[in-house]
Amino acid sequence: MNRPTSSTSRIADIRRSRPLDGRRVLIIVENLPLPFDRRVWHEARTLTAAGAQVAVICPTGKGFEAPYEELDGVHIYRHPLPLDASGAVGYLLEYGAALFHETRLAWKILRRHGFDTIQGCNPPDLIFLIAWQFRIFGKRYIFDHHDINPELYEAKFGRRGFFWRLMVIFEWLNFRAARVVISTNESYRAIAL
Repeated sequence: MNRPTSSTSRIADIRRSRPLDGRRVLIIVENLPLPFDRRVWHEARTLTAAGAQVAVICPTGKGFEAPYEELDGVHIYRHPLPLDASGAVGYLLEYGAALFHETRLAWKILRRHGFDTIQGCNPPDLIFLIAWQFRIFGKRYIFDHHDINPELYEAKFGRRGFFWRLMVIFEWLNFRAARVVISTNESYRAIAL
């Protein structure tokens, strides 16, 4: 009789078998710092338990200001963001600063640790711009689809228009750039397909 296994015993099995031994993963998340972003933190720790070397790029946040630290074997590189965005100019400044720092840190991590795979976590749907830089070196891109940005924009602002169309294009480019898409649920999966 097969008994269901607990998540603790599944992690123990992963640690023993180490299916990702020797792999190196770079995770980029823009909206929350680690380990505060629990979803990404659990993903990073699971990858580490499976034998992968994991580095994460994320913003600083209250209580998470250190530009670098290693927690539970995960290398965390944090960058500042200029402000909490509101309006088109605010978002342009925030996303522009984030892309600058994420690119700078990705190159630093490539030199310091190396990586085989980039896992980009939205929002926003712009991390493919960083992944494209490393495609020539054979680095793979995985898109971790956390939010449906065009739909969120429409719900927040009550309209479609130029920026909504731009978000649809960025979302499409993100899907096209990725070798694999991780969707959080079936409705997100339907959008990805």
